[in-house]
Amino acid sequence: MSLFSIRKPLPPRTAFTLKCFAFCLPLLAWCVVSYVPWVWHPQMKVAERGGTTMYRIGDHVDKADYETEQNRLLSSGRTPMQGVTTNPIFLPAPHEVGRAFVQAFTTPPARQGAPWLHERIGQSITVLFYGFVLAIMVAVPLGIACGTFDATSKIIEPFIDFMRYMPAPAFGALMIAIFGLAEAPKVAIVFIGLFFNMLLVTANTVRSMDVSLLEAAQTLGAGRLRLLTSVVIPGSLPMIYTDLRIALGFGWVYLTIAEVMGEMRGISEFINQQGKFRNYQNVFVGIILLGALGFITDQLLGWFGKQLFPWHARQKRGFIRTQLAKLKWPAKASRTTREVGHANQA
Repeated sequence: MSLFSIRKPLPPRTAFTLKCFAFCLPLLAWCVVSYVPWVWHPQMKVAERGGTTMYRIGDHVDKADYETEQNRLLSSGRTPMQGVTTNPIFLPAPHEVGRAFVQAFTTPPARQGAPWLHERIGQSITVLFYGFVLAIMVAVPLGIACGTFDATSKIIEPFIDFMRYMPAPAFGALMIAIFGLAEAPKVAIVFIGLFFNMLLVTANTVRSMDVSLLEAAQTLGAGRLRLLTSVVIPGSLPMIYTDLRIALGFGWVYLTIAEVMGEMRGISEFINQQGKFRNYQNVFVGIILLGALGFITDQLLGWFGKQLFPWHARQKRGFIRTQLAKLKWPAKASRTTREVGHANQA
């Protein structure tokens, strides 16, 4: 089978190999840039100061400035510096990031009373959890109502469509004024960032369901409430669940913005602090942690979704037929259906 067959899944082993390459190739590129001197090493790291008073041991100096200082030392009869080619300080090597990753969890915080890194992770997850859950509790029911009833859509969606263009960080000062400096304004920013788009996406997902499925249920005599609870919601819920997984990814983005407002906490505070002290290997640790947490939660939700909606992998039509077969329609509906069938035969 070709790797580029249109709309055809790859064999499981090939798919797994390509997924591994998705992570290995960026790591390989990072290693090449870090460890191969002639690829990209635009600076010199001072190993011995010699006679210079301008630079210290460990300083990263652009090659042009390094050569200028070396020529000045040689012309004045002083001992030249000793250095090695290196990358800028903001691009540490993979082994330096790996060592910093271990030290970040095992080394006590430099500031007394400051939280450990695992405690910061807990703070970030807590804020995201409350903001995400609150957005689901409000946006999903309203989105289902908007996607099902056109009157509800016309009343709610125009204003929501207007509000979604207002960036969530713009509400930061207002949320701090209302909720104070602790966790509440951070949760509010995550909620605002997710709620408006989540509602509109849910409504569009509900509207995208095949209309013929509703017509089939109506032919069997289903009323509005039965259509909503037995056809619309079960038929849309798997796709809504997928939409929520995508929304959670945006939730991590809003979390990093929210955590620097008011009292700085969580992983974002760790990244900002380490950046101020130029500990960029720890900055990479924080960034990788955010990506790893988002990836792990998404994979867990994906696995849970397969357990929750085992029928989603089947064809849509087969699922709806199964659902309709489970419905206990009134006897009148069955007679009406038979009468329609006899009339068509006549």
